[in-house]
Amino acid sequence: MAVGAPWQEVIGTWFPPGLPQADAERHHWMFEQWFGGGLALPDWAPRLARAALAGHLDGWAATAAGRLALILLLDQAPRCLHGGAPLAYAGDQDALRLAEDGLRNGQYDDLQHPWEKTFFFLPLAHAEGPDHRQRLIRVVAMAEAVAWSAPDHLQPLYRFSAEQARGHQAVIARFGRYPHRNAILGRRSTPEERDYLKTGDLVHKRRPPAAAATSNVVPLRYPAMA
Repeated sequence: MAVGAPWQEVIGTWFPPGLPQADAERHHWMFEQWFGGGLALPDWAPRLARAALAGHLDGWAATAAGRLALILLLDQAPRCLHGGAPLAYAGDQDALRLAEDGLRNGQYDDLQHPWEKTFFFLPLAHAEGPDHRQRLIRVVAMAEAVAWSAPDHLQPLYRFSAEQARGHQAVIARFGRYPHRNAILGRRSTPEERDYLKTGDLVHKRRPPAAAATSNVVPLRYPAMA
């Protein structure tokens, strides 16, 4: 796909056709890909992510789905393409701006599916900054609302998502930043942050609940990212 091609292919990469009709097992498999940090992206993804970061695709934000596609390119694609490097967070501030504007103008409310809404508001949780604590209060409320409205067979996954939001809220309330990013970004950890990292109980490494005791879909395993 060439740079400037329609946003529909971006949406189709993250949210495959048939997802609204898929069972809990398939959604669990998708959660493993989405939140494991290594969703396999097509060859066009690096070029399109760079174009989004340069502002060349801003026109997509005229629609709710187009804005969501831009958020995915700025918030999610760098984490998949540059995991463990500073570039993983290069689009966070632009994704945050897009998400906040979309919340204000009603585009968030135009989205129909819980996975769409979740990825739309994720930049509020991901982007570090002075108002991070206040943003995470909003994220928790939105994640809980999404979980409440999710179809019955997806309730466990979206309750897990809401619990993750509460976990990130606690980390930011405690440290004001994500300590697991310190080494990647060349930041010095405080003694309290080092103690926290040593525990190994890091929110972004928690995995979603199993969809069933047995599964016909083998979950993909990737390095965790947040």
